[in-house]
Amino acid sequence: MIRVLLADDQDLIRMGTAMVLGATEDLTVVGEAVNGHEAVERTAALDPDVVVMDVRMPGMDGLEATRRIVASGARAAVLVLTTFDLDEYAFGALNAGASGFLLKDARPEELVGAVRTVAAGDAIVSPRVTRQMIELHRGKFPGPGTDDEALRTLTEREREVFVAIGRGRNNAEIAAELFLSESTVKTHVGRVLAKLALRDRVHAVIRAHDLGLS
Repeated sequence: MIRVLLADDQDLIRMGTAMVLGATEDLTVVGEAVNGHEAVERTAALDPDVVVMDVRMPGMDGLEATRRIVASGARAAVLVLTTFDLDEYAFGALNAGASGFLLKDARPEELVGAVRTVAAGDAIVSPRVTRQMIELHRGKFPGPGTDDEALRTLTEREREVFVAIGRGRNNAEIAAELFLSESTVKTHVGRVLAKLALRDRVHAVIRAHDLGLS
C-alpha cells in the first residue's frame, strides 16, 4: 500500500484528490496539510511514501516545504501539483528535490500513475512542462569536466539509458525498449546520475537536451 500525504490550502482540491487516490486498491491517504509548515510536520510524523504538494500556499509555500522535507532525509517522494505550466515556484521545487511535477488539470489516471511512479523511485514531469523547464534551465546543470569527458565515462549501455531518459522514458519503458529488467535499468540510471554529477532524473533530462542527445 502506498501511503500519501496531501498538502493543499484548498479544501475542494484536497477532497477531490483524496477521492481519486482512495478509489484505488494500492493507494491510501494517511493525512492532509493546508500549508507548508503542516506538510513538513506531518511528513515527519506520518512517514508517507509520497507527498502530493501544492506550490502556492499561505505561510510556507510548497517550494520551501519541499526543500525542508528533502533536507530532513525523509524517505517521502514529493509530487508537485500546480495550476500553471509556467510556474517558477514549481520549477524551484524540482530544484529543491521534488520527484515530479504535474498540472492540476491532469486526468485522474495520470495523477494515480504519477503517485505510483514517484513512489517507485522514478521521476515524472508532464511533457509540456518539460519543454518549458528545459528552456528555463538550459545550461545550468553542468557535469564534471567538458561534455565529451563526461560522456566518455559512460558505458555504451549507460549512454543508451541516458538518451532514453532524455526522451522522457520511465524505467519500465526503458526496460522494454532495451530488453532489460527494470532493476537493471534502475542500476544504470543510478550510475549515469553519479558519473555525470546529476542530482536526479529531472536534471538528467535537461542535460541530455543540452548535449543534443534527445
